[in-house]
Amino acid sequence: MTDDVAAARAAAEEKSAFSHAPVAPDATAAYGDHPDQVIDFYAPRRQGGPGGPAPVVLVLHGGAWRAPYDRRHISPFADFLARRGFAVASAEYRRGRDDDSVAGRWPDTFDDVAAALDALPALVRELLPQADPRRTVLTGHSAGGHLALWAAARHVLPAGSPWRAGSPAALRGVVALAPIADLAVADKLDVCGGAVRQLLGGDEYFAERQPYADPALLLPTGIATTLVQGRTDLDVPQVVAESYADAAAKAGEMVGVTLLEDVGHFPLIDPAADACAVVVEEIAQLAW
Repeated sequence: MTDDVAAARAAAEEKSAFSHAPVAPDATAAYGDHPDQVIDFYAPRRQGGPGGPAPVVLVLHGGAWRAPYDRRHISPFADFLARRGFAVASAEYRRGRDDDSVAGRWPDTFDDVAAALDALPALVRELLPQADPRRTVLTGHSAGGHLALWAAARHVLPAGSPWRAGSPAALRGVVALAPIADLAVADKLDVCGGAVRQLLGGDEYFAERQPYADPALLLPTGIATTLVQGRTDLDVPQVVAESYADAAAKAGEMVGVTLLEDVGHFPLIDPAADACAVVVEEIAQLAW
């Protein structure tokens, strides 16, 4: 495949993923005082498993940790999950500046993801009584995949980290979709136009902060983890996921990697794409 053909296909995939109208949640709750510290909740639309309360899927959206990309673009995916029997929580978090010139906020982005995960069980019990917060799967796309892997690894953060948890999160597992899973590799590839260095505060802070933010350095987690990756992803290339999986193996942990042929970055969250159904199946295998 020529570069022009690959770029055209990637553009068509992105257009399809963003063609769906945002889907309003059934409820929204705050987990903090900032306007971005909110979680949207989608009730399960049908029975999706072997019976009993519905599993919970916590969704973290992507967008290179940049402000213009919020949870609205992943709401069709959240609704897709809800229609297949999951109770869905889609968390917002603070990102970069109001334009797209800077990715992420240190430490605010990490503060928010940690706080959202901690607040989730009580909010689920309050707003989704038909759900079981003890069966929670964490998923995220792209930059959100990075945050999902990071959130599941808080118990192995360096001592003294403000986000370190005393025990592993009560998760059935993590399904990370085209995740920016290895910050060093993603930085070398200039994934999302320098977003990785911006997330950590710039060049002068990268080495200092990487041990607190890079999922590939926070292993093993002891939490079941699957990566779903398109082989033709131009935004977050396959090698980023493979590097994380290799790091996990060296740490004595097996991470599942599901590689999808002829699939790029955005079909994983596009309800119109076959790849999205594969993602749902990967989540279901952990949730039930």
